Amino acid sequence: MSKHFCRDRRGTTAIEYAIIASLIAVALFAAIFPIGGSISDIFDSARGGMEGN
Repeated sequence: MSKHFCRDRRGTTAIEYAIIASLIAVALFAAIFPIGGSISDIFDSARGGMEGN
């Protein structure tokens, strides 16, 4: 039974896809997080212009 368990590789692909997806998510978060502050400043400036300040 343990030999069959060691040779079974059906779950390997799912784990690899999960690792790749998590790495992509971390990369996207790391790329977008620094931009968030500048985008927030742009919207704050636009809101101030609409309020007449």
